[in-house]
Amino acid sequence: MARSSRRSFQNTVDLIVSLRPHQWTKNLIIFAGLIFGQRLFDPASVVRSLAAFAVFCALSGAVYLINDLVDRQADQRHPLKRHRPIAAGRMSLPVAAWTAVGLLAGGLVAAFWLAAPFGLIAAAYVALSLLYSGPLKHVVIIDVLSIAIGFVLRAAAGAVVIAVPFSHWLLVVTILLALFLALSKRRHELVLLGDGATGHRRILDEYSPYLLDQMISVVTASTLVAYAFYTIDSETVAKFKTDLLGLTLPFPLYGIFRYLYLVHKRGGGSPSEMMLTDLPLLACVAFWGLAVVAIIYGPQLW
Repeated sequence: MARSSRRSFQNTVDLIVSLRPHQWTKNLIIFAGLIFGQRLFDPASVVRSLAAFAVFCALSGAVYLINDLVDRQADQRHPLKRHRPIAAGRMSLPVAAWTAVGLLAGGLVAAFWLAAPFGLIAAAYVALSLLYSGPLKHVVIIDVLSIAIGFVLRAAAGAVVIAVPFSHWLLVVTILLALFLALSKRRHELVLLGDGATGHRRILDEYSPYLLDQMISVVTASTLVAYAFYTIDSETVAKFKTDLLGLTLPFPLYGIFRYLYLVHKRGGGSPSEMMLTDLPLLACVAFWGLAVVAIIYGPQLW
């Protein structure tokens, strides 16, 4: 009985690990609509945003399961991914598959129940994610663009679910920042795996550290310029009744430079893992959020 209980507990732990809850930090961008839509203190909007976040966590967890099922043989050759429950053979493949189906079905039903437009965006996110798990991740440049568009869909979903407009500038910043993170992760994989990179992921043969550094440089500058333009845009100033949002620019500057430092000097690669483990980066994001909330909602509170 004790052995059966331990096995059941381990299976549950392996299932939770395979859903990659540490990666759910990517879904926090859903709350951008709540903050920049000036609904942070509206209880109904907060509840709907939390529900939207839960939906995308379920959907992304299902996609991670499917991705691990599809990539299990390649993951077995990766120095880190080989320890994942599915790649390591600790998790039943039928259990993983049926769990993924259940999460996808439940997540999409909940998404359409919240709002039809939100459901459509959630369905588009699932379709894009499944396409990425299949052919798109093997097409140079399209692979990282697919990841970036996934972030844009999350941001748009967060705005749609509470029926607020979302600045085009913020969508531009979102896709550029997501591209920056995706390209940096590709560079980390290329350097980490060395000569065995293409054996794990064929698309890495299309990249080189120099090429990725050039692309990262372009995207880095574009991200910072786009964010700066958003903060001083006349529509932004009129909407928030303040021109102080530009004062938050040092935070994305430091955050991006800190991330590049971790990638090049500390061997970092996964944005979600570094967001949870690197205290300076975590503090930067937290202080940026506090500064944005104080500037946007200050006139209402004071």
